[in-house]
Formats: sequence, structure tokens, C-alpha cells
Amino acid sequence: MTPRSRIAPLDVVWRTCDAVPECLGVAHEPYGRCLTHLTPAQAAEFLRGLTPGQALDLRGTLVSEDLLARVLDGVERHLGRARFDRAVFTGPARFGEVVFAGDATFDHAKFDHLASFYGARFLRNVSFREARFLREFSLHDARMCGHATFDHVTVRGDALFGAAQFGAAQFGAPPPRGTGNASFGRADNGLLPEASFQKASFQRAQFHGFAAFDAAVFHGDACFRGARFHRAVSFRGSDCGASAEFQSARFEGAAYLGPMRIVRRLSLAGVRACAPLHIDTGGCRVVLRAAAVLGRLAARLSDAEVDLRDARLAGLSAVTRRSGRLRVTSLDGLDADALTLTGVDLRACGLDGLRRPEGLRLRECVFAAPPGGLGLRLGWPPVRWWSRRRVIADEHLWRGWAAHGLGEHRAGEHGVDERGAGPAGDRAPDPARLAVLYERLRPGVDDTRVAADFAFGAMEMRRLGSPRGRGRLLLSLYWLACGYGLRAGRALGWLALVAAVVAGAVCWAAGVRPEGKPAVHRPRVAVVRPAASASRPAHGLGG
Repeated sequence: MTPRSRIAPLDVVWRTCDAVPECLGVAHEPYGRCLTHLTPAQAAEFLRGLTPGQALDLRGTLVSEDLLARVLDGVERHLGRARFDRAVFTGPARFGEVVFAGDATFDHAKFDHLASFYGARFLRNVSFREARFLREFSLHDARMCGHATFDHVTVRGDALFGAAQFGAAQFGAPPPRGTGNASFGRADNGLLPEASFQKASFQRAQFHGFAAFDAAVFHGDACFRGARFHRAVSFRGSDCGASAEFQSARFEGAAYLGPMRIVRRLSLAGVRACAPLHIDTGGCRVVLRAAAVLGRLAARLSDAEVDLRDARLAGLSAVTRRSGRLRVTSLDGLDADALTLTGVDLRACGLDGLRRPEGLRLRECVFAAPPGGLGLRLGWPPVRWWSRRRVIADEHLWRGWAAHGLGEHRAGEHGVDERGAGPAGDRAPDPARLAVLYERLRPGVDDTRVAADFAFGAMEMRRLGSPRGRGRLLLSLYWLACGYGLRAGRALGWLALVAAVVAGAVCWAAGVRPEGKPAVHRPRVAVVRPAASASRPAHGLGG
């Protein structure tokens, strides 16, 4: 093993420069030296041999601003396969409007000054894996038709990706199974056979300055898993044709995720936001499992599903329906100081897993309802009628009203999650616990009718959860008489029934004659007139 090979990193597979043992620049034949260490005559000869669309190999080379400009002018700013792995750009690197017809790799490259790819066109795949940018990095208005890899990059200055496009709507056969999303194709026709698998990957990237992705377009997945944003990041007006993945990302500055369009899913599972987090999207699923938001959370969603299982919301938080339907699928393990849900559909979301139900504010939310009509059962009372009241999904499940709806949903919800954590929140609903839950939720409800229904539900769960005896009998009579003082119609019905019974009894008593008593006859008065005699004739008679 030569001294030069001992100095070179293990992943350097090219022949290095013979001029200096420490130089990692790729050696060009027949000189045996890198472009930087060529003599002026040799460098001029090398540059005269450049043609547009030619492949360029500057791996491990020290590239100055003047040398880069001469190389780009030699190929008329149109490169084929470009290799800049472990290259060190000692001056500003200006690749504006350059066309990369083949794959372009800048893995482990170092940019000491500005790195500008403004308006550049990458017709195939591009990779900046573990590249270091000590100043600003700009891909504004750039076009990347293939996979774009920025894993483990470090940007000390601002990162500008505004109006950039990642991926292209090209058609072709998918790559062979097992090639993965980061594999580069080897076709030389400029087309991308694996277009349907394109994505932009920023896994574990470090952004120390501002990061702007405003109006950026991701035709495939946008992956920011484990990325760290030390200052503000913005995705205003961006568009994602598949999923936006931010699992385990860290936002130390304000994060503005929207308004943006996402087709499939916005995953913020396990993120940590130390500053305000703004989410504005729709038409997708929003996952905030195990997220820790220490600042303010403001989510404005439309036609979306939200998963807040095991999330920690320390600041004032709000999830608001902008338009369409907004459904919350899980609140199990949620620990929120002050969370306001506005216009949210909670018919299939259990609330028993909330750590602090009193911190929840419910505005214009939709709740489940009992089945309508009469019901027959083996018990007391044998006939039940269900009033139209609002109930939480946990009571719906406990009573067995959701065998084909809520039950199936919660069965899927308690399965293995996307992080492989296994089942969670498998506790069966309990009437005593549901009674306490109703009482703790009721102060946060803005609708008086819903608050009254929650009070009724608390008494109902307390009655059904109490042991059989005098206490349950009294609660049952209280329920039957006036619905725990919350059903005035039921009390009026009983009053009307008692009044009707009393009136019927009085009428019956007045219309029926008692038996065994003699009849009472009225006395008749007879008028007796005296008879006429011979000595005293009657008046008015002659003779």
C-alpha cells in the first residue's frame, strides 16, 4: 500500500493525482494529474478538447471560480455525465442555466462560497449526498427530472429552492424490483425509465439558515426525515404530487407548511417544533403521532384526516376546518394544554385516551348519535326508546352501536402504527370512566345543547356503572321521571299522564251508581175535595 492510498479515504475508487500525495483529484490521462495541477499548456489542451454534452470528471479536484468558468464555457454550459464527488470549490460556484444531460453527482463536495444553480436543468438524476455548503445554496427555478438526493447535506447559509421542480411527468416502464428510489439509471437517451418512482430526499439534512421552498413542485415524494431546520422554513405555495415526509424532523424556527397541496399524506410523526408550526393543506392525511410542539400549532385543513395520537402540544393549538370535511382519527395519548377543534368530525374518534380532557375546546364539532326508534331487549326496561342526543364515540363503542363502523375503525387504529410501535390505547370503555370523561369535556363545549347532552351522558354512564341496589334504583327513577332534570318533555308527559288518570278516575266515580242501597222515591201530594150534600149544595149549582 502506497502512502498516497493511505491518505485517501476508503471510498475513493478513482486514480488520484500524482503531483501531490494529499491531492484527491482524479488523474487525467495521459498526464496522470488532476486538472488543477496541469501545466498551463496541458490545461489549455484539455479545455480545447471539451465539446457540448461531453462527460466531465472532476472528482476530488480543487476548483477555483476561474477554472469552473473556463470549463463551463468549453462545454457551452451543456454537460453530459458530470462527476464532482469530493470536489472542493474554493470560489463561488456558479452553475446558472447549465444543462446536465446525464447524471450529476456532487457527493461529499465542499462549497466554500456561494453555490448557485439558478435555472439549472438536470435531465436525469442529481445527488448532493453529504455535501457541505459554507455559504448560500440556491436551486431557485431549477428543474430536476430524475431523483434528487440531498441526504446529510449541511447548509450554513440560506437554502433557496423557490420555484424549483423535483421530478418530471415522463412515462416509461418502472425499474426492476429492488433497485430502490436512489438508484441511477444508465440509459444514455436522456429519458428516465423510472419516472414513476422519482422523489426528492433530504434525509438528515442540516439547514442553519433560512430554508425557502416556496412554490416548489415535487412530482413524487418529498422526504425530509430527520432533517433539522435551525431557522425558519417555508413551503408556501408548494405542491407535492405524492407524500411529504417529515418524520423525526426538528424545527427550531418557525415552520410554515403551506398553503400547499399534498395528494397523499403529510407525515409529521415524531417531529419536535420549538417555535410556531403552521399547517395549511387539504385533500390528504395529516399524521402528528408523537409530535412535540412547544410553540403554537395552527392547522387549517380541508377534506383531510388528522392523527394526533401521543402528541404533546404545549402552546395554544388549533385545528380548524377550512372547507369540506375534517375528520380526526385518533386522540389517544394526546397531551394538550389548550387545543381547540373547530368544525371537526369526531364521530369515529375515541376521547377516552386524552390525558387532559379539560384542555380540549370543541367548536361546531360533529358527534355520534344513538340509533333512532324503539328497541327491545331482555332486561329492564324491556322496551327502550332513544332520544336524539350527542354521544362520544367511546359510549357508541361500549354500547355496541358501531359494530360495522367505529369498531372496525378503532380495530385498525389500535394495530401496528407506521413506526412499528405496536398496539396502543387498547383499554375497553368503562361506564364509570366515561361518566368522568363527559364531565371533564362538558366545560369546553360551546354549544349549549351539546353540553346538556354531555351532562345527560354523564348521568347515564353513572347510572349504568353503579352496582344494583338502592342508589341505582333512585337514579333509574330519576332518569325515568324527568331524564335527570334535563328532559322537560318527559316530566310534562308524566304529568299529563297522571292528570289524565286522575280525571278518568273522577269521571268514573261520578258516572257509576253504588249497589245495595234502596231507591229514594219522592212523596206525591194529593188534593182531596169534599163531596156535595143536600143541605149544602155546591157553589155555582142551581137548585
